Amino acid sequence: MTVRAYGAYPLPTRSLRSLLEEGVLRLLEDKPAVEDIDPDDTVGLDLGVLSFIHDSDGRSVGRLDLSDERKRLEREQRSLSRKEYESNNWEKQRRCVAKVHAQMSNKKHDFKHKLAHFYTTEYDAVFVENLNVKGMLESSENARNKAEVGWRDFITILEHHGEKNGCHVVQVDPRGTTKECASCGVETRKPLWVREHSCPTCGFELDRDWNAALNVLNRGLDKLGVVHSEATSPEIEDFWCANESQSDSLTPVEAATAVSTDGGDSSSIVVDASRVCRGNLDRLSDYV
Repeated sequence: MTVRAYGAYPLPTRSLRSLLEEGVLRLLEDKPAVEDIDPDDTVGLDLGVLSFIHDSDGRSVGRLDLSDERKRLEREQRSLSRKEYESNNWEKQRRCVAKVHAQMSNKKHDFKHKLAHFYTTEYDAVFVENLNVKGMLESSENARNKAEVGWRDFITILEHHGEKNGCHVVQVDPRGTTKECASCGVETRKPLWVREHSCPTCGFELDRDWNAALNVLNRGLDKLGVVHSEATSPEIEDFWCANESQSDSLTPVEAATAVSTDGGDSSSIVVDASRVCRGNLDRLSDYV
């Protein structure tokens, strides 16, 4: 455990306990050694628009619903536009608009901090895509939703909680995580509206985002240097076990050409964003 001081000012000559209680010092958990990390205690995160996070353990955390706050913001902004510029009423309404903006920002930050705290305390290592958010926002495809979810802000918060809670947070190359099959590695192009991954080579089927999260997990384990088997997910292990039992009763030619569609239980655990905001993430570890 490491002791770290806030700020650059000289520390007062008081006891360590009193400094900790006043928040001048904080205790940071040491990160586990790479060779001591169990692959089962790691997780890969796929960041998306339809769901904010889909992790490699099958959780799908929905986006934060700010529709009521947006409607209120529009009302307050319309009211502001009707006021005489820089009048007393205009200044009063401007503060109302700023208050709604602050409430929305605080709600989004609270949501991200609670998610980051859960993942960095539940796992020894968290792997996430190193997204080029700026380049994605410059494209015309769904730019508003991409800007609103705030992926880069969440990654920064995740790294902060990783340092505080003794968790490795590793960013991996995001290229091809959606196209690549988590089971055999073959890339398959699919449009955005196709939400299921179905590999034409090995027959592995899984939710599109879940498959991407498994690829993020595998790349993160390789980058961090954690020794692991090729099948890092129970879904992939079940798939290959089913294939092996099927191939035992086939001729060599039939076994080589058979395509199984049994990808195991591919149903994700959907978590509403309001559950995160209420701080009810402590029981999510039981839903894997």
